[in-house]
Amino acid sequence: MISRRLLRVKALMCLYAYNRRDDGDLAKAEKELLLSLNKSYELYFYLLLLLIELADTASEKIAFALQKKMPSPEDLRPNRRFADNMLINQLRENNELRKYQSSTGLSWAAHSGVIKTLYSKLTEWDEYRKYMSGVKHGYTEDKKFLMKLISVFIPASEDLITAFEEMSIYWNDDLENIVVMTEKTLRRFSKTSGPETPLMPLFRNDEDKEFVINLFRKAILNTDKVTDLIDRNTTNWEVERIALMDRLVMQMAITEVMCFEEIPVKVTLNEYIEIAKNYCTAKSNTFVNGILDKIVREMREKKLFRKTGRGLLGEDGNNG
Repeated sequence: MISRRLLRVKALMCLYAYNRRDDGDLAKAEKELLLSLNKSYELYFYLLLLLIELADTASEKIAFALQKKMPSPEDLRPNRRFADNMLINQLRENNELRKYQSSTGLSWAAHSGVIKTLYSKLTEWDEYRKYMSGVKHGYTEDKKFLMKLISVFIPASEDLITAFEEMSIYWNDDLENIVVMTEKTLRRFSKTSGPETPLMPLFRNDEDKEFVINLFRKAILNTDKVTDLIDRNTTNWEVERIALMDRLVMQMAITEVMCFEEIPVKVTLNEYIEIAKNYCTAKSNTFVNGILDKIVREMREKKLFRKTGRGLLGEDGNNG
């Protein structure tokens, strides 16, 4: 499932687009948010299919070598370890992956050049060579290698990152989060896993879906109230002079503190501090953090938010 962190980032990006467009069409903006989330989910399936494509490329290379007029001893006794990786074969037969691919037409066919380049560099990777020449063979070794491939090799591939940026504008901020999602999926598999093994859903539950939609909607609907809070706490700054992304990060954070009773203030602040590190400049990041602290203190003193359940953690000395 898509993490809460990525849900917040997606809402922030759509809030930024909404402010830049300035047409006031909330329904259109919400549709764009859901489209953005579904595109992230699509990337998840692209990564799973990428593993199959790489194994298929290995098989094709072996078949081509066998067709040589004078094949070498290595050609005649090929190392099929990666081509026949047992976990990849399980993905190949997975019902959910097949159903998604069939319903969407998802395919790497139009990007065969990327696959060939990636496979070529994969065969030069030290971890790949260790795997292919390893003494131990079996499901455990196949799975361990695949985990390294998805967690280390894939995120470090500039060729793949460039390809993803060209394939969809929605994926610019997604790869790191979707790689983690893919890792969790692979961990679910065991030697006895069959075609019915479940993959990750788009949302962990209905609550997550409601969270991101409501966060986005309430951030817009509470713009005037939040802007007033920011304005009062930015001494010597007019709110219009604050960089748009800085203001929107604060707008999202304040909205979450104010409108989501079950989320602890500390969790919210920590999340947006991390988001600010990635989407604000180093200088403005410090500025945003300082202003958020001041605003939350004012909100707490004036009882502008209420926390319940888990959201009470850290409130009034309550540490759980």
